[in-house]
Amino acid sequence: MNGPREDGTDTAGFGPRFALPVLLGPALNSVNTTMIAVALVPISRATGTEASDVILLVTALYAASAVSQPVLGRLVDRYGPKRLYVAGMALAAAAGLVPLLAPTFAGALVSRVAVGIGTSAAYPAAMTAIRNRSVRTGREPPRGLFSALSVSSLVSAAVGPVLGGVLVESFGWQAIFVVNTPYAVVAAACALAGLPSDRTHQRPEAPGGRSRRFPVLRVLAARPELLRTYGRMFLVHACTYLVVYGLTPWMQAAAGYTADAAGWMQLPGVVLAGAAAALVSRVRGVRVPLVVAAAVPIAGGLLLTRVDADASVWLLLAVIVLFGPPQGLAAVSNQVVLHRQAPAGRMGVVSGLSRTAVQLSAIAASGVIGPVFGATPTDAGLHALGWIIAGLGAAALLLTAADPGLRNR
Repeated sequence: MNGPREDGTDTAGFGPRFALPVLLGPALNSVNTTMIAVALVPISRATGTEASDVILLVTALYAASAVSQPVLGRLVDRYGPKRLYVAGMALAAAAGLVPLLAPTFAGALVSRVAVGIGTSAAYPAAMTAIRNRSVRTGREPPRGLFSALSVSSLVSAAVGPVLGGVLVESFGWQAIFVVNTPYAVVAAACALAGLPSDRTHQRPEAPGGRSRRFPVLRVLAARPELLRTYGRMFLVHACTYLVVYGLTPWMQAAAGYTADAAGWMQLPGVVLAGAAAALVSRVRGVRVPLVVAAAVPIAGGLLLTRVDADASVWLLLAVIVLFGPPQGLAAVSNQVVLHRQAPAGRMGVVSGLSRTAVQLSAIAASGVIGPVFGATPTDAGLHALGWIIAGLGAAALLLTAADPGLRNR
């Protein structure tokens, strides 16, 4: 009989059939968060919506996800991951068709909200399914699965602008919504085939056999280390989203790049993010990768203040490249820290809150970009974003360096 391997890669009970839905579902939420970036200008032009208003499409998905993630996480803890996962994918599949029936800004907004809610069940469901499988098999989950979960969401978010650019240029702006439908159907089918029945889900119980209640604020008050982890995630991701949602529209509106070209120029950052994630998954420590992930955006923000509409493609690529590795380092390292900190029986709500921190960072970023750019992106607005990014990176660096939990580990 095969036993666990010393390198932690034992996959007994965690094979491809189980891993596929675990990786597919969370990736759909992530790709939707960034795929919209290259479609903002085309949607604005097609629907007659000002740039300062069309940014609501970014905020809508993040607001829906930020509220839904912990709520659905609690439902996953109570009722089991499989049914919530499948129901969420069904909603996302239906929502993807709305802009075909209503090709307006309102139709796009409704679709984004529904996609945000539907895809929010996948990550807490995936994390809970992993915990359940570990308890049932008596084996630690393979570290490679945790890394793959982080990397799949990271890479899908980074690939979003590339995929969005191709879809918009080839099929029109509605394609970035419609693509959710076949993807969600496939993910739901994989969950039905690969995830265990919810009858095997063990709900945490209080003495007397009654189901425990998990008020979210009480969880955070009892675990201040979780607040620090969520704070790091918020700050570092805010830097990334300011670049994705600020630089990409600026490249189209001010520098004259097509949506397709603006999307493809994100590719070097994607490659480096994936490489950094793969590298850090082999490292035991988390403090140094998190320090680097906070420090590099400071340099990237300062470099962004030197960019204008006449900047060479190489300068733009240099900015994009700088923001690649921090994504990989932060995604995997914070994932490891979160698993160490999550209380028993609360994986759904804790993992949901981690995604809420990321969603709130995107809401904050989009809320900044609208007033800074106004009716149209400008060089001055881009420079202001650069200074804001540098400040957020400095705050993340201070929080990481001062975290006693990271120093002790």
